[in-house]
Amino acid sequence: MFKILKTTAPLNYLPGSLPFDAIEPDSLAQYCVSEPWTGDMGNGLFRLGERTAYLHGLARSECGLLNLVKCYEATDRTNVLEIFEQAATSCSSFCFSTTIMTIGGPKQPVFCIGESTGVEQKYSGKITGVFLFPNFQLPSPFPPMSRQ
Repeated sequence: MFKILKTTAPLNYLPGSLPFDAIEPDSLAQYCVSEPWTGDMGNGLFRLGERTAYLHGLARSECGLLNLVKCYEATDRTNVLEIFEQAATSCSSFCFSTTIMTIGGPKQPVFCIGESTGVEQKYSGKITGVFLFPNFQLPSPFPPMSRQ
């Protein structure tokens, strides 16, 4: 699933606009790990949460886009890069889902929802969003690596 929409209308749900009892963070935590992230289009760096960096196989929580997507399923990388490119050129809302691939380990499904703002001027703006990691993994297509 890969979707991007240009946005010009104000959001229907601004932070704090939903009554507290309509938001159930415990329900979400029962099914997945979620963590916010940001991207600065001025310097091209993404700032991930600690768990998100770990699940993407990154040693640091700050990275470039190519480092972020290199663990994604090969057939999805181009689509994800195109979504981020479009979001960097026009204020947009987007979402995608793919799988994080690890050698010899399980595959981790990942969902991303985000939006870009302030991109009207070249080399400006930011992208913000949330990564969702379901509390299950898929079998790896690769055989486990043997250690000698």
